[in-house]
Amino acid sequence: MRLEKLGDFEQPLYVTQPPGDSHHLFVVEQTGGVEVLTDGSREDQPFLDLSRQVSCCGEQGLLSIAFAADYERSGLVYADYTDRAGDTRVVEYRRSDSNPLTVDPGSARVVLRVDQPFPNHNGGLILFGPDGLLYIGLGDGGSEGDPDRNGQDLGTLLGKILRIDPRPSGGRSYSVPSSNPLVDKGGARPEIYSYGLRNPWRFSFDGVTGALAIGDVGQSEWEEIDLVPRAGGNGANFGWSAFEGFMRFNDDQSAPNAVPPVLAYSHSDGGCSVTGGHVVRDRSLTSLYGRYLYGDYCLGDLRSFPAVPGHRATDDRALGLNVPSLSSFGEDDAGHVYATSLDGPVYRLVPDGP
Repeated sequence: MRLEKLGDFEQPLYVTQPPGDSHHLFVVEQTGGVEVLTDGSREDQPFLDLSRQVSCCGEQGLLSIAFAADYERSGLVYADYTDRAGDTRVVEYRRSDSNPLTVDPGSARVVLRVDQPFPNHNGGLILFGPDGLLYIGLGDGGSEGDPDRNGQDLGTLLGKILRIDPRPSGGRSYSVPSSNPLVDKGGARPEIYSYGLRNPWRFSFDGVTGALAIGDVGQSEWEEIDLVPRAGGNGANFGWSAFEGFMRFNDDQSAPNAVPPVLAYSHSDGGCSVTGGHVVRDRSLTSLYGRYLYGDYCLGDLRSFPAVPGHRATDDRALGLNVPSLSSFGEDDAGHVYATSLDGPVYRLVPDGP
């Protein structure tokens, strides 16, 4: 296979597409813009421009968008960004009536705001899961070593993956599904779906099996990838900050029934920050089909291993492709896979040959 360059953008962090739309691809830029490619050609006007509303850059900025499953009808899209104060905002927008390739800026509705004590570890991915609910990744609040011990604290949203219905309900800006694991647990935030995470920068659901894969960025020694079967993340504790990868970290922390990673790699190998990817379901990429694709921001080498939830990874190997400053992966509605470089390029993985 090879990397087919789609263009250069301003610090691209994510690629996505509305359900059922094969013509328009959306590229999220950290500085606040969302650019549109129509059948490969860039539109003159951005889909969304939050450049005056986001704090940037480092680990802050516009971090992802997610289209509602019924986007064709509802026109609803959600953005996750850090505001001027550095706090996380998840905001709903509605497609413009006059130009369907832009949003109506006046339609903005804040769904969720989370105070961030430090400028790093914001998580930043929002994603509609196989169940039609919105999943929100949040890091542990930042600094280093989980100073506030948020990873194992069920009373805070930090260090978690949340699951909500983003539609307003009962005077609130969103509702909590009754099937969430902690809705009846005293002192726990009912929005929590999974916990014990340091910075789940990118996670994904397998388009065939529904398995949840998380690239959780490590501290100073280990990067980890978690992979659990469909619904296996419901109440799962992934161990931080009692553990970093497979190793003990904060001795004053316990992580009952912690789910170990399927893969952890050491910074001694040259990596610094795992870039979580996708279980590849593009049948034109024969040698990658059913394998989990990932990389590392510092190394840039694309790697993969067979996606077997709950089992230690085997046959982890490099593809022979490199994306410098690898910031993210993305997937379109047909399962094609994309990789973004913070340096500007966005690529699609395509079969090598004519």
